[in-house]
Amino acid sequence: MPVDTTLANRLWLRYQYLRDNGHNEYIEKADKCERFFRGVQWSSADIARLQLSRRPALTINKILSTMSNVMGEQIYNRTDISFQPRADASPDTAEALNVVFRQVSDNNQLDWRRSDMFCDGVITSRGFLDTRLDFTDSMQGEIRIGNLNPKNVLIDADADTYDPDDWNDVMLTKWMTWQDIELLYSKEDAELLKTRNNSFFQYGFDSIERTRDRFGPESQRGYFQEQAQEGDVLRNIRVIEQQKRVISMQEHLVDPKTGDMRPVPDSWDREKIGAVIAQYQLTTTKKLVKRIRWSVIADSVRLHDDWSPFEHFTVVPYFPYFRRGRTIGLVENLLDPQELLNKVTSQELHVVNTTANSGWILKTGALKNMTLEELEARGAETGLILELDEVVNAEKIQPNQVPTGLDRVSYKAEEHIKTISGVSDYQTGAAREDVSAKAVQENLKRGSLNQAKSTDSLNRTDYILARNVLSMIQRFYTEPRLVSITKNHMTGEQQQVQVNQPTPEGSISNDLSLGEFQIVVTSVPHRQTLDAQQFEQAVALREQGVPIPDEVLIAHSALYKKDDILKKMAEATNSPEAQQAQQAQQVGTQLNLQVLKSKAEKESADAVLKQAKAKKETIQAAVEMKNAQGQDPEMMKAQAEIQQKREEGQISIEIKRMELEIKREELELKKEEFALKQRVDQEEAQMGLQVKAANAGADVAIAQQKVGQSQEMHESKMAQMAEQQKMKSKQEKSNGARRGNR
Repeated sequence: MPVDTTLANRLWLRYQYLRDNGHNEYIEKADKCERFFRGVQWSSADIARLQLSRRPALTINKILSTMSNVMGEQIYNRTDISFQPRADASPDTAEALNVVFRQVSDNNQLDWRRSDMFCDGVITSRGFLDTRLDFTDSMQGEIRIGNLNPKNVLIDADADTYDPDDWNDVMLTKWMTWQDIELLYSKEDAELLKTRNNSFFQYGFDSIERTRDRFGPESQRGYFQEQAQEGDVLRNIRVIEQQKRVISMQEHLVDPKTGDMRPVPDSWDREKIGAVIAQYQLTTTKKLVKRIRWSVIADSVRLHDDWSPFEHFTVVPYFPYFRRGRTIGLVENLLDPQELLNKVTSQELHVVNTTANSGWILKTGALKNMTLEELEARGAETGLILELDEVVNAEKIQPNQVPTGLDRVSYKAEEHIKTISGVSDYQTGAAREDVSAKAVQENLKRGSLNQAKSTDSLNRTDYILARNVLSMIQRFYTEPRLVSITKNHMTGEQQQVQVNQPTPEGSISNDLSLGEFQIVVTSVPHRQTLDAQQFEQAVALREQGVPIPDEVLIAHSALYKKDDILKKMAEATNSPEAQQAQQAQQVGTQLNLQVLKSKAEKESADAVLKQAKAKKETIQAAVEMKNAQGQDPEMMKAQAEIQQKREEGQISIEIKRMELEIKREELELKKEEFALKQRVDQEEAQMGLQVKAANAGADVAIAQQKVGQSQEMHESKMAQMAEQQKMKSKQEKSNGARRGNR
């Protein structure tokens, strides 16, 4: 594109305003936090002064270990983003949208990019992701998510909200090679910029690079490059990009039924707009809206200046703590305690050193075998020998005593780091050994609340990211696509979904461009942590008697190649031998149920007989009582005989019924045994000799058990009948004796 000094001046002035109104202050804070996190915690001037006085400068980097614990909590507690249908959206379309988002996440390694953004946020108080449409691998375009250096993102200085939708503009600046400019913009612009030796701006093109976050050291250079340098890879062209909200008149599609409006893409011609209106029965209207103007310059060259195709800014922010435009990280409040710890520890070491090298007092000219400089250098050596004209001419200076409580100051500094960061000994695994496991778990739960706000802010960022991605999917994923994801990384199971597919009826299946969806962000543990928790719970439930299948335990275990184990188990379960063994086991179970039923009926019959016997004894006792009271003996005798005959008749009928029932059960058992024998014979013809022998032995044992049980039942019945007959004879003899007495 041509040189555009008007646009370049406008963007440069806006850049200067944002840089000088908050961004420079942030860069200084972020750079100091970065240095302390890396362990560069002493200034060069302080180190020089300490070296001149021969004093140590120790660095006990507690910030790194503390922040590593916070980052570990984030890594092992991921978030899951899903979409639910709300208005004019079907559940099938929502499920297809979830698959599309899963593919976007996998293609961009979103979990790792979120971790990098979280790391930037907790250290420097700001982290950023960037969402754009990329055509590198697909002509249809794919959503690309990348990380931004927070020092290169300039936020609207007048903004006071977390959501970028409320910002007026956002600016990005980065250094690029002329080849990058040729690839992204145009060859003419790249040729013009790579040969330019000075800057259009007043203070030089590269004068605004305050810090350099690269592998190499800081350097200040503009367009000029030496012949020995490779200009193809030298990033010496600063590109400034602005995304700004501008009021503009824009045409919208309107649904007369619901009143929903969607802006018409600038790339649509009148023919396509008419086709969409006719197909979905829509109307159009124009209204004033805030649109995003996207401008990019390099020096005075206009690389791009047009309306943004996106509904939102491409920048997605993360702020651990946000207060009315002020961002707060987790490191900046640890700087002073860390400096205190370093200084106190260095002072402790200095005191220890001075006890051995406290110095000497000498008389002028008394030292014979070395100079004063040599004594200064070797005065603390063990076994040092000084040659003096007289012993009294030299005296060692008595060192100062170690100040009382100096070690307590370093202990307090460490405690300050723990309390300010909220990372206790329980979270770092350094708790006392005499604390119970339950108390440790409770302290861990309470300790996690200290990072709840930073975690909640991360969930808010995930929501903004999902909202931006959803808008891009509904705007640009309009053509038919086949979306494929790996559903289970363990087994390699794939899932494929077709979206925006025309049907013979004239409709579109899984049309992603229509409908409204609700974004749901939920926290889930890391996959390995989740599997470990599921495995422990499954083992505990099985120990308590819950029938947890073996496949569930193996699926959540940490076994190597457990997917192969699951496949082999499935093949073994579905094999013919396993199915035959399962059928034989079912038949055996049915026979056992029949045996238990027969035993229950036998016990019921015994109970009836015992009840009849008890009733008979009660009647006899009543008759004897009446005789004792002087009632008519003949009448009582007649009644007793009638009652006795009635009872005997009932008992005889019950005994005959029970005998018939036992015979019927014996016949049923014989039929079942015969049917079982035939079934087993058929299975033995298909199974191996070993299975055949095992089944035959089982069948014989079952048959013997059934026959033995039948015999026991028959003998029990006959014994009961004999007992009843004996009681009957005894009763008759007793009655005859009474009649003889009378």
